[in-house]
Amino acid sequence: MTATEHPNDVFTEDDRTHLRAAIEASRQARAAGNMPFGASLVKDGRLLWVAQNNQSTTGDCTGHAEVVLVREARQALGELSTVGATVYASGEPCAMCAGAMFWAGIRRVVYAATTPDIEAALGGPSLPMRCAQALAATQPPVRVDGPWLRDEAVAVLTGA
Repeated sequence: MTATEHPNDVFTEDDRTHLRAAIEASRQARAAGNMPFGASLVKDGRLLWVAQNNQSTTGDCTGHAEVVLVREARQALGELSTVGATVYASGEPCAMCAGAMFWAGIRRVVYAATTPDIEAALGGPSLPMRCAQALAATQPPVRVDGPWLRDEAVAVLTGA
């Protein structure tokens, strides 16, 4: 399944709750001096972990929220914590994050702000491959849904 520029499936109240947790983490990342991105990990309907971008505070260029989420969750909860899980991301994951999530066994990604939204709000370097493109031919497949709650996420990106 590929992402589109409009909701492409049923968006449940649980999806809304978990995506809002990621958006809240993006606010916390901004407040800490990092890029404004957050992610949450859900498996079997349970919120297992929430993480935020930490590139500036750690000096780690790979400190994107989704990569931090995978690292922290697997370290704290075990490597099986991510297998078959869903990641909710405040912003559309980049190709690096898409790859990390694939290798961690994530099977669904749900995002809020799109890559063009992120580029418009933040400028800077851009990796133009969209998340759905990066994950399009993976085996096993990874479902990508979004954008959802786009305005809420963009408000954090722009500092509104």
